[in-house]
Amino acid sequence: MTKEADTKTASRIARLRRGKGYSQQDIARFLEIPRSSVTQMELGKRNISLKELRKLSKVLGFSIDQLLSEDFEVEFEAETENNKSLPKQERISIPKMQTDKFKHILLYILERCAGKPNVGETVLYKLLYFSDFNYYEIYEEHLSGARYKKLPYGPVPQRLDGILRQMTEKGQVQRIKTEYHGFLQTRYIPLQKADLRKMSAAEKDVIDKVLERFSDWSAKKISEYSHNDKPWKATQDNEYIDYEMVFYREPPYSVREYEEGE
Repeated sequence: MTKEADTKTASRIARLRRGKGYSQQDIARFLEIPRSSVTQMELGKRNISLKELRKLSKVLGFSIDQLLSEDFEVEFEAETENNKSLPKQERISIPKMQTDKFKHILLYILERCAGKPNVGETVLYKLLYFSDFNYYEIYEEHLSGARYKKLPYGPVPQRLDGILRQMTEKGQVQRIKTEYHGFLQTRYIPLQKADLRKMSAAEKDVIDKVLERFSDWSAKKISEYSHNDKPWKATQDNEYIDYEMVFYREPPYSVREYEEGE
C-alpha cells in the first residue's frame, strides 16, 4: 500500500469515528493502545494492523474491502448489534460553558496583564484560546467550556460580548478605549479580584504558562501565531473550532509531554 493510500485510509477512519460520535480516547480504550497512537494512526503516521482494522470495522460499521476501495464514501449506518461495541456517550471534545468560572479566569488574566498596554481585545481573546486549548491537550478536560469560532482575526470565544457586558454592568470590569501605536484599542480593567478557588492548581498553572509565553506579544504576532495552530487551520471560516484537533498539534504548538512509548 502506498503512503498516499495509507493517508487516505487513515482520513476515512477519522471521519467515520467523528461521525459515530466517538473520541480518540474511546477508540484508544477499545483497541487497548495509547491515545497518541490513535492520533498518529489517523494522521497516517502509524501502521494499522489487520487485527486493529477488523476491530475498527465492527465498532465503526464499515467493510474492510469497501474502506480500501477507490470509490469509498463515508456513510453512517443505523446502529446495529455489530456497532454497539463502545458505550454511547457525549464526545469529550464538545464543551459546556461554565460561565461563572469563565468570568474568574477572565478576571485573573486581566489582573496578571494589568499595566500591559498591548493586551487589548485581540490579545485577550488569544490568551483565553491558548489557555482553554492547551489545558484540553494536556488533561483531556475542559477548562472554561468556552466555544471558539474561526473569525478573520483569529479564534474568538463565543458569548464573550454578553459576559463582558454583564461584568461591566455589575462593576466587575471597566471597558475603556485607548490609542495604541496609532490604532484605537478596546481594553478591560478588572475592578475586582478573581476568586482563585474557582480554579485548580493545574488549571492556574496552564494559564500562568500561557501568560508567561504570550502576554507580551503584539496583537499582530499572536494572531499570526494562532493562525498556524492545527485546530484553527483545520476549521472552516465562521465554524466552531473542534477541541479534539489539539491532538494533531506538533511543536512548537503541542504542550503535552507524552510518556515514552506513547
